[in-house]
Amino acid sequence: MRYPSRSRLSTHDPNLKENMSEKNDTESKDTQWPLWEVFTQPRDGKPHEHAGSLHAPDAEMALENARDVYARRKEAVNIWVVPSDQIVASKGEDAGPFFDPADDKPYRHPQFYSVPRASKRRS
Repeated sequence: MRYPSRSRLSTHDPNLKENMSEKNDTESKDTQWPLWEVFTQPRDGKPHEHAGSLHAPDAEMALENARDVYARRKEAVNIWVVPSDQIVASKGEDAGPFFDPADDKPYRHPQFYSVPRASKRRS
């Protein structure tokens, strides 16, 4: 069986148009797995840090993929995976009103407390 060369294929061919439109329809649909954010805790006991993102079908697979990608050199002792769509954050334009309640609580700042000399030497 001989196949037509590329130069002989034309977009005027109705079969080709149907195949192309079917392909474009499937490409336009979201076929990716959900996005997960990965947080790792370093060996030295520091707090968890955002390591990156990955796609996975479920939490178990996300955890396994995160281990393989972000902890393969044993630099992490703990991993968290969180669905990206579950993360809620403050908005930049709301920074003033959102953080204003902290302005009226100056007693939370350390300059109002005296630190004993003994604890200063330990640091």
